[in-house]
Amino acid sequence: MDVIKAIEAEQLKEVSDFRIGDTVKVHFSIIEGKTERIQIYEGLVIAKKNSGLRKTFTVRKISYGTGVERVFPLNSPRIQKVEVVRHGRVRRAKLYYMRGRSGKAARVAELIRRKTVQAPQPASEAAGAPAASND
Repeated sequence: MDVIKAIEAEQLKEVSDFRIGDTVKVHFSIIEGKTERIQIYEGLVIAKKNSGLRKTFTVRKISYGTGVERVFPLNSPRIQKVEVVRHGRVRRAKLYYMRGRSGKAARVAELIRRKTVQAPQPASEAAGAPAASND
């Protein structure tokens, strides 16, 4: 069984970090006859299934009023890149309940992260001068 794990480790691919509830753009290459082009599929990540080389994620979008879902293998050579458009704030591992929603009810709140702000340093420490001791 170590041989199988070694082969799978060779084929693993680095993909950008995204989570459930994020809106992503998946750049997917499509072969039509002799030509190859890149199609961008934008939608909400409603599920991720993690299992080594067989990792998949499901993206849902509304196209002309109809919900369309597509399952992408994460380590597929046809995926050029996965670009995160916005981070969503969700508290579930799977968002299958989104299938029954339409209109404004089918939105996910945006996750707003705080920026860490460093406290300003005194001028004497910033210049590299040693701090005075109170001995």
